[in-house]
Amino acid sequence: MVEKFVGTWKMVASENFDEYMKAIGVGFATRQVGNRTKPNLIVTVDDDGTVCIKSQSTFKTTEIRFKLNEPFEETTADDRKTKTVVTLDNGKLVQKQCWDGKETNIEREITDGKLIAKCVMGDVVAVRTYVKEA
Repeated sequence: MVEKFVGTWKMVASENFDEYMKAIGVGFATRQVGNRTKPNLIVTVDDDGTVCIKSQSTFKTTEIRFKLNEPFEETTADDRKTKTVVTLDNGKLVQKQCWDGKETNIEREITDGKLIAKCVMGDVVAVRTYVKEA
């Protein structure tokens, strides 16, 4: 089921991301860079089921490696140290990050051949859209 996410995805749209970054506590300077950055997402799956999601841009490259339903420590692009777990829920990859008593979800799903990432913090939702590169 994770296989449909495998590939290189190029960001084509980002809505409300500044508000989402504010909601999770990202400072002004980092938000300015984050708003201008259009990262590629590279998703791979190893033979043993380990999933790798790499976010690659001219500004910063981050990578997480995980197995579904197994909690792991993550250092996010904005340097939060989170306890993270990724699950597959109705065809969506749901990444739940917990830190300092807070929680945010990033829900990724494939819709009409596009990868749609919904970043949710409380009632703030950002939507980032990616298309698969050939």
